[in-house]
Amino acid sequence: MDLLPLAGIRVVEFSHMVMGPTCGLVLADLGAEVIKIEPPGKGDRTRYLVASGTGFFAAFSRNKKSVTLDTDDAADLEALKRLIDTADVLVENFRPGGLAAKGLGYEALSARNPRLIYCSLKGYLPGPYENRTALDEVVQMQSGLAYMTGPPGRPLRAGAPVNDMMGGMFGAIGILSALRQRDASGRGQHLQAGLFENAAFLVSTAMLQQAITGKAPEPMPAGRRAWGVYDVFDTADGEQIFIGVVTERQWEIFIRELNEPALNNPDYCSNTERAKRREALIPLVQSLLIRRNVAELEEMCARAGLPYSRIAKPWDLFEDAHLAASGGFHEVTLADGRRAKVPALPLQFGQERLPLRHDLATPGQHNEEILGPIRSAKAAD
Repeated sequence: MDLLPLAGIRVVEFSHMVMGPTCGLVLADLGAEVIKIEPPGKGDRTRYLVASGTGFFAAFSRNKKSVTLDTDDAADLEALKRLIDTADVLVENFRPGGLAAKGLGYEALSARNPRLIYCSLKGYLPGPYENRTALDEVVQMQSGLAYMTGPPGRPLRAGAPVNDMMGGMFGAIGILSALRQRDASGRGQHLQAGLFENAAFLVSTAMLQQAITGKAPEPMPAGRRAWGVYDVFDTADGEQIFIGVVTERQWEIFIRELNEPALNNPDYCSNTERAKRREALIPLVQSLLIRRNVAELEEMCARAGLPYSRIAKPWDLFEDAHLAASGGFHEVTLADGRRAKVPALPLQFGQERLPLRHDLATPGQHNEEILGPIRSAKAAD
C-alpha cells in the first residue's frame, strides 16, 4: 500500500493491558507512528503477564515504537512533554487524574500543543461511577452481558476481552472523528471512551427486546431463539457443528438434504411454528445429524448454501485456510525469538490488507531515534 490512511500522524501511547493498546494498535495498523511510552528497564508490565494475559502484549503491540521514560525524573518528564509537543494524538488508559498529577493532563498539554487530541480510555465516563475501578469482567457483570451469556443462575463473562477491545476501537473511532474536526477548527480536544458504556452498548438489543415485549429476555443458553433450527449438534465422529436455518428457502433445502419425512410435518411449516416447537424439533434434527460425520455435514451445508461451522478453538485459526489465503495474519517475533501468527485488522482497502511495518519492539528500542532529536534541541536552547 503506497500511502497508509494515517501516514504522518504521530501518536503517543500511555497504556497497558488491553483497552489502550487496542486503540493504539488500530491507529498503528492504519499507518500512524505510534510511540509507546514504557517505564525504564523491563518496560510495560503487560509484557510479563501469565495465564490468560500471556498473549496481551504480543496481540496488541505490532507496528509500534518503544520509548522508555521515567515520569518521576525531571529530565525525562521534560523530554516527554517535548515529545508530546510534536504529537497529534495522546492515548492513555490510567486511573482518573493519574497523568494530570504529573503535569500530563489535557489542560496542561493542550496549552503547549493546542492541536493535540487527547484520548482517555476509562472504566466509566464522567458521572457517579467515574472513580470506581473497572475491569472487563466487572462491567460484563454490571451491564447484564454476563447474565445473558451464561446459563440461568450462572453469569459468565465472554471468552475474550470483548469490552476492552471494543472500548479501544471506540477510542480509535473518536480519534479519527476528532482529526476530521481538527481539519476544520485547527484545534484538538479531549475525548473519553468508557468500558461500562461500551458494555451497555453491547446489550442494547436485549434492553430493547424487554422494552418492546414487556418480558425479560432469558439468558442466551436458555432463551427462546428467533429461528427453529439454530443450534450446535453432535456428529457421528464425536465433533460438533453449528447449523442455522433462518429462511423458508433454507428450510426447504435443509429438509430436502436430510430426506426425513418427519420434517415435512405441518407443525414445521414456517419459522414461527418451528420456533414454537423447538423442544420437539431440535431432538429430531439431532437424531438425524448424529448419523453423519462432521465432514459430511460441512459438505452438505456448503453444497446447500446453509450457514454452518464446526466448533473450533482459537488456536485452530493458526491453520485456517481462509485467513492464510486472504492476508489475514501478521507474523511477529515473540520475546523468546519464536515467530507467531497474529490476526490482522479485519479491513481491506481496495485489493490490499494493511501491512506489518514494525515487529514487536523491545523496551526502549527507539529511544535514540525518537528522543535523540528532542534532547539535542533542548541542549541547543
